[in-house]
Amino acid sequence: MNRDYNPSADALGESSEFMDFQQNLSMAARVDRPVLLVGERGTGKELAATRLHFLSGRWKDPYIPVNCAALPPSLLESELFGHESGAFTGAGKMRKGRFEEAHKGTLFLDEIGLVPMEVQEKILRTVEYGRFSRVGSSTEMEVDVRIIAATNADLPTLCKEGKFKEDLLDRLSFEVLYLPPLRYRSTDIDLLAGHFAMRMAREMGKPEIPEFSPELIQKMREYSWPGNIRELKNTVERAVYKTEGSLIEELNLNPFNNPYLPDMNPELKQESEDSCKDPRLLAEKEIPLNQFREYILELELHFIRRALEENRYSQKKAAEALGLTYDQFRGLYKKYQSSLEKENG
Repeated sequence: MNRDYNPSADALGESSEFMDFQQNLSMAARVDRPVLLVGERGTGKELAATRLHFLSGRWKDPYIPVNCAALPPSLLESELFGHESGAFTGAGKMRKGRFEEAHKGTLFLDEIGLVPMEVQEKILRTVEYGRFSRVGSSTEMEVDVRIIAATNADLPTLCKEGKFKEDLLDRLSFEVLYLPPLRYRSTDIDLLAGHFAMRMAREMGKPEIPEFSPELIQKMREYSWPGNIRELKNTVERAVYKTEGSLIEELNLNPFNNPYLPDMNPELKQESEDSCKDPRLLAEKEIPLNQFREYILELELHFIRRALEENRYSQKKAAEALGLTYDQFRGLYKKYQSSLEKENG
């Protein structure tokens, strides 16, 4: 890892949600204790872990990332703790594990919720006592490592189900930081989209950086982005590479939308048109599957508008009417704020 890394270079955003998270991250970085990062896929957990390391007092020492989901359970223990020669079939020579490599530095365990219980036990012992032994060895070694773990799973629920050790969760959760989903950061979408467009244009050697039409900017702000920043990046890069001029006017939010599918199933299409008379079947048959996301967005906006109107535009009462917390309602309101403000003049 480059020690000249700038921990702010790839962290882009101006929204209050983004700034609050960055402030909490900076505070946690200074305390030499484990941190648990929780967030949906594509929200930037690995980037946050990297920033935690380089903002900490261990920044000059190793930063070792491990994707626990990418390794078979049978090999994960050896990957983390190393093994002695002949410890198992294929172990031709001694190998250091990631804990050894991260000595004095930081070990990032991504997808910690997928670690098998027997390996969790060994991680717990290492975190508690700073000691471990390689696979196939009875000799204990000392190690000084700061653990940063990340997950998109509900670890407390996994503990109740007996799939994650409560003691390990207690040790890893000195601080728990929740990464805000992109749908709660709608004001950052323009900035991120412009950043990704600039990088893609430079990569392709385009003479100018294409810009998004106002209609597409509004479309991006209203879209829910289930894949978060990773999905936004892919969508923007796809749009840039397909654009010849200086203005991006088309945005493909669903690259798996098969244009030939309706023609391949004319009988099925006719059956859907004839049988969908009962409005209760609308969501099941009349709405095309490739319009699911747009339909959900319209439905959310409808209920927010209705809740506000029926409660004289009191957001707290509207939240109660919808069975949401005030913070949850505020997140949804921000997501559709521009549309709601247009309707209200």
